[in-house]
Amino acid sequence: MKRRTFITLLGGAVAWPLAARAQQSAKLPTIGFLGTSTASIQNQWVAAFVQRLRELGWIDGRTVAIEVRWVEARPERFAEIAAELVRLKVDVIVTMGVAALAAKQVTSVIPIVFAVANDPLGTGLVASLARPGGNVTGLSGQAPDLAGKRIELLREVVHGLRRLAILTDADYPAAMLEMDEAQAAARTLGLEVATFEIRSAKDIVPAFEALKGRADALYVCIDYVLNAHRISVNTLANVARLPTISALREYVEAGSLMSYGPSFPDSFRRTADYVDKILRGAKPGELPVEQPTKFDLVINVTTAKALGLEVPSTLLARADEVIE
Repeated sequence: MKRRTFITLLGGAVAWPLAARAQQSAKLPTIGFLGTSTASIQNQWVAAFVQRLRELGWIDGRTVAIEVRWVEARPERFAEIAAELVRLKVDVIVTMGVAALAAKQVTSVIPIVFAVANDPLGTGLVASLARPGGNVTGLSGQAPDLAGKRIELLREVVHGLRRLAILTDADYPAAMLEMDEAQAAARTLGLEVATFEIRSAKDIVPAFEALKGRADALYVCIDYVLNAHRISVNTLANVARLPTISALREYVEAGSLMSYGPSFPDSFRRTADYVDKILRGAKPGELPVEQPTKFDLVINVTTAKALGLEVPSTLLARADEVIE
């Protein structure tokens, strides 16, 4: 998706004539945004990023240019799009997760800021959290560390939970890391665990057929394929009467029971602060990797009722958002 389409989607474009914008853009510092999924998932996150940039004085078309590309849930395009942004000679690349690794392999010069990355140290994105070194920095997602908390939340709603299914993308390292953490946490709580792996969208339906009758609830590890097909995932889960939890609010909007994880809009807002510092001369390797500070619990009470579950009032009171 090209930049003007993206800005129109956000609904906040500065209504400058195209020719004037082109003339301005030629003189402006440029941010390359490598969208790791689809606009439908990430628009709210990116809107938060653009809004924070505006607050910091970086207004698209006036003081900065933003080149946006979406991989449309096709991870094999990460390197291709990263290379395109490098050819455009952008001043900084903003992305997340595995896409940041792909960008790092393409350029060791252009600063790269990841809005979310699970285990940035272990995956080799940075040499140190305190002093990343090189051309990459950003925010850790901490998703694996929260797996146990999600399972505990499921137990508060699904009384008598004994069997947990975990759905993950075997080709996505961060999802596999999250699966390992969820497995360990579930077994510590005395639950039976069955894992189901996919590698592409065509594997989703067979995975649900395989887990039929083998679980009381479902834990979905987030990744680009499952995120892009979250409506199908939740439809299949609800038909199978499986209460489902994940890290993303967008799953709950699509019919999942609940989600708990870092606030992605907040992470993208904080990413704008990194970009601001870099555009003003800071070196990414000297900007420490930060942890998320805002976590959201989102509950879909309509889904709970449809599944015959009653969400405790104490849990509803703790929720950051309740979807009805």
